[in-house]
Amino acid sequence: MANSSRAPGRSRRLRTALVVSAAVGLLATAGAVVLPGSASAASTLGASAAERGRYFGTAVAVSRLNDSAYTTILNREFNQVTAENEMKIDALQPNQGQFNYGNGDRLVQHARSQGMLVRGHTLAWHAQQPGWMQNMSGTTLRNAMLNHVTQVATHYRGQIEWWDVVNEAFADGSSGARRDSNLQRTGNDWIEAAFRAARQADPNADLCYNDYNIDNWNDAKTQAVYRMVQDFKNRGVPIDCVGLQSHFTGGSNYPSNYRTTLSSFAALGVDVHITELDIRNAPSDAYRNVVNDCIAVARCKGITVWGIRDSDSWRSSESPLLFNSSGQKKPAYDAVLTALNNGTTPPTGNPTTPPPTGNPTTPPPSSGCTATVTPGQVWGDRYNTSVTVSGASTWSVVVAITAPQKISSTWSGSPTWDSSGNVMTMRSNGSGNTFGFTTMMNGNSSARPQIRSCTAG
Repeated sequence: MANSSRAPGRSRRLRTALVVSAAVGLLATAGAVVLPGSASAASTLGASAAERGRYFGTAVAVSRLNDSAYTTILNREFNQVTAENEMKIDALQPNQGQFNYGNGDRLVQHARSQGMLVRGHTLAWHAQQPGWMQNMSGTTLRNAMLNHVTQVATHYRGQIEWWDVVNEAFADGSSGARRDSNLQRTGNDWIEAAFRAARQADPNADLCYNDYNIDNWNDAKTQAVYRMVQDFKNRGVPIDCVGLQSHFTGGSNYPSNYRTTLSSFAALGVDVHITELDIRNAPSDAYRNVVNDCIAVARCKGITVWGIRDSDSWRSSESPLLFNSSGQKKPAYDAVLTALNNGTTPPTGNPTTPPPTGNPTTPPPSSGCTATVTPGQVWGDRYNTSVTVSGASTWSVVVAITAPQKISSTWSGSPTWDSSGNVMTMRSNGSGNTFGFTTMMNGNSSARPQIRSCTAG
């Protein structure tokens, strides 16, 4: 089993980087509005996000770094960047064994000069493969893919905060299946192999799985990715985060259960990132909702919009970004900045560390057994949860619910309640080691049940 731990002190370094990037932004733009007798409100996206221990970033095309209007907005507003194309396979290894890091290095150097964090995108993907890789199959392709992961992650070791190790490996539709690709045909363990190679090459980078159309918690594709991440965590495969691309348009508009999706992935013990956000016609409400949902989930690290101005977008005809083609702020920009400034600053300063009561996958105090939470189906007003007990055949598990939520039904156990009605003790009743319950949201769609203890006997 691979060791998925990283070097100590990484979280402190991340927090420091965010604080420094906020300070750089503030100094560069006098980026705070100070009202008499009040705290300052950050006046740029990156500075406001950093105050909340998060990032607000953008995808960058290196060719546009020569555009002064473009770089003025980039340097002023954002504290994180993702290479739009410069770190994809065809760009970095156009010929087998011949690596071209020039444009990727230029982006990293620009970001570091501005105190920005860098997301590497992407190490293994079925698309944008160079011709030599497209013509491979089987063991030859598997070895070439792993070599690419190793060489690239090693080259950028210490310079990349997060890697999208694998991108878009699941099929759309209702099957919940893996995408049929040349990489998938090398064996179902190819994703796991890529993550293990990336961890070995750069032990300090966070390793992410990234995909589109995994925003709606009820979708089969979302559930399939969730099951993979759950399996990886259970088996010690090194995965640290999940990226939701969130290209909202047409049939994949912002879903009302988006926060449920973020919190459910986070409950597995991984961070969540919104990695490629753009929304057709840039509606203020949808942008505001996305920010509020991220701020509400402690392990949501931040948001990256896929481009700066509408003219820079791959969907430019849909005007999906926060700045118009002239570089002027749109109403959605104001909505995002206000939502960020109104967000809660994490008391410990590091949103990657679950709050004391926040992460149901953290092993609770126990006496001879362990209780593991698995989120279940979600409806508009309620959701299911199952709990599996290991280490004992008879047991009692204490579960706490956040008011005004209430448990409305249970199965496969014998429950009792405290006087508040929000703390349930579930005891085994001979129905096996997995029990479940339905929780009514009652207006609170973000909180999730917490396991307080598991006691054998």
